[in-house]
Amino acid sequence: MTCVLQGVHSVFETDLFRTLIGATEATLHRASDPESSGSYRVIADHLRSTSFLIADGVTPSNEGRGYVLRRIMRRAMRHAHLLGAAEPLMHRLVPTLVAEMGTAYPELRRAEAAIAETLRQEEERFLRTLGRGMALLEEATAGLGEGDTLSGETAFKLYDTYGFPLDLTQDALRARGIAVDLDGFDAAMAAQRAMARENWAGSGERVQGAVWFALRDRFGPTLFEGYEKIDTAAKALALVREGAEVPESVAGETVSVLFDVTPFYGESGGQAGDRGTAIWDGGAAEVIDTQKEAGDIHIHALKIATGTLTPGTSVTLCVDAARRARTRLNHSAAHLVHAALRHVLGPHVAQKGQLVDGDRMRFDFSYSGPLTGAQIDAIETEVNAVIRQNVPAETTEMGPDEAMAAGAIALFGEKYGDKVRVLSLGHSLTGEGAYSVELCGGTHVARTGDIALFKIISEQGVAAGIRRVEALTGEAARRWLLDQAAAARAIADQLKTPVAETPARIEALEAQRRQLERDLAEARRQIAMGGGGVAERPPEDIGGVKFIGRVLQGVGGKDLRPIAETYRKQIGDGVVALSGVADGKVSSTVVVAGAAQDRFNAVDLARAAVSAMGGQGAGGRPDFAQGGAPDPARAQSGVDAVREALTAA
Repeated sequence: MTCVLQGVHSVFETDLFRTLIGATEATLHRASDPESSGSYRVIADHLRSTSFLIADGVTPSNEGRGYVLRRIMRRAMRHAHLLGAAEPLMHRLVPTLVAEMGTAYPELRRAEAAIAETLRQEEERFLRTLGRGMALLEEATAGLGEGDTLSGETAFKLYDTYGFPLDLTQDALRARGIAVDLDGFDAAMAAQRAMARENWAGSGERVQGAVWFALRDRFGPTLFEGYEKIDTAAKALALVREGAEVPESVAGETVSVLFDVTPFYGESGGQAGDRGTAIWDGGAAEVIDTQKEAGDIHIHALKIATGTLTPGTSVTLCVDAARRARTRLNHSAAHLVHAALRHVLGPHVAQKGQLVDGDRMRFDFSYSGPLTGAQIDAIETEVNAVIRQNVPAETTEMGPDEAMAAGAIALFGEKYGDKVRVLSLGHSLTGEGAYSVELCGGTHVARTGDIALFKIISEQGVAAGIRRVEALTGEAARRWLLDQAAAARAIADQLKTPVAETPARIEALEAQRRQLERDLAEARRQIAMGGGGVAERPPEDIGGVKFIGRVLQGVGGKDLRPIAETYRKQIGDGVVALSGVADGKVSSTVVVAGAAQDRFNAVDLARAAVSAMGGQGAGGRPDFAQGGAPDPARAQSGVDAVREALTAA
């Protein structure tokens, strides 16, 4: 219909696509022509689809919908490569897309920074993959010539293991007149899919899921009272074990139970499920976990301690209050961390997952590299500043669109109903409004001051472009800091210096250690050289080639190099072979100097020496090579092997 209204013959000629294609042409400084128009169209179409997927919370990965996204992205990136783009292109087109469609689809505006950063990182990764893939392709086709065919299995390995597209393999080989066995490629693809289906079918998730949905249809959603209560009276509606309902559960068994009402939070939104106890007339059980299934029913994993539990039993459910309180601290801290990350690192940072429980807070986010010490300090400073405000947490219910229009951050990948809980924490540190506003159905503190203290204890990468911080709050953070202080005091006592001066003292000791190592290496060199820098024995003459061969006791591999270089200068033109014995091992160093390099290769001679000593392999340059072996008793054999190689030449 748009084509008809705008009087064009293709959807790619309509204004929505024409603007994106024009932006691509301007960025590449190359106009579209009949030969390249297909690539421009692919880029425009795939830019739209990938941007909407990222805005909806999908991230590139090697499985599930993330794998679909990655394939779409890489197809567009391959066409950008075909058009001559040497640098990442697609992220530079995001502003044009947002300007074109952001009004109708505000989620694009909200996620613009995250979309651009994800595309940039993925395209940089693809360009590296492209370089590796081309090298691997060259290696795989080294023995093929015009008219030959690359096996489908090899082409599939390039595609599946290294992410190298089949059509790019075909394009690269077409110019050399080499075909690709497409039937073999398809067979390998089918075999992998069959294996994936077999592995997936082996899980019980589908069977178990059917039970939960059936229970949801019979009993409706679980009434959750956990925002106001930590204990309540409830009735057992159904018991499930191994994917099927059971009529009862007795002491010693573990069973999944659905109650009509519960104060137990079911794991969702990154918050772990509650634990606690269930007590009834004549019986008791430990609630070891709570999960949210079929959208809104809470399934409790009970380990029956005494008595028998049956459907219809009236039960008193009690949440572990101390663990719930610690979980609230960590969950609210996670919201503050999210806001601080966006302030310190930039608005493109997006949450990629979290886990909060009674022990600690784990928060995953998109970022291109490790955080610096200054960045971590800035994040901690902001979070603790908001904690010290000690202002009430505000929770309101409203529609999702209304909430996001008010500035609330939605967690990508989460599903929201007609009404959502919007949590506001703290006052902005730079202006008016709240410090953190997010959609969240979890349990939280009453005031920011309840968190008391926040401390990041680790920061690391967990996937390409994904970082993770782990942190402690409240008493756990205080105890951790006390343990760190105790460790620092113990080190200071050992060094007999004040704690504040410990870093300088350690640095001085480290410098002293390095100097002693240099002095020791020099002493070993002097001893090995006979004390005065002159060899004890003159070089041998082997077929007109000067040769120095020595076994040096107490000299390790790293100390052999300077000794070998000294001998190189003395000999000028010839071969030096040294076997150094230290720490229960033997090392070999071979130097080929001057004109001797025309006849001998140090790597070959070193390999002969190492082999004679019972080792495997050596490496280096034609004039210098090293290797090692496990048996010091065969040190002389290494020197003799080099001597024999010179004699045989």
